Amino acid sequence: MKLSRLMLSFGTLALAIASAASSYSFSVFERSFVAGKELKPGDYKIQLNGDKATIKAGKQIVEAAVKVENGTEKFADTSVRYTNADGKMTVQEIRLGGTTTKLVFSN
Repeated sequence: MKLSRLMLSFGTLALAIASAASSYSFSVFERSFVAGKELKPGDYKIQLNGDKATIKAGKQIVEAAVKVENGTEKFADTSVRYTNADGKMTVQEIRLGGTTTKLVFSN
């Protein structure tokens, strides 16, 4: 009886951890845009939930569609790549340091 309760508890905990959204930190060093919303220079948290990214800093929240790609080698540091369209720096992708994950934003 105790063993079945233990297994049930362990299974529930494992499922909760697996379904939790992933959260990472990154910094923006110049005014830029994601999903048409402005990001001012500063530190941000990004939370992934499937193909949706939620970027937060203080009270500011920006949601954007994102394509999650996995490479073969880990990125040493988190880096943000931009495109320059009509004088606006737009976030194109974020490479998450310590992981093989690259987030590609649709513009």
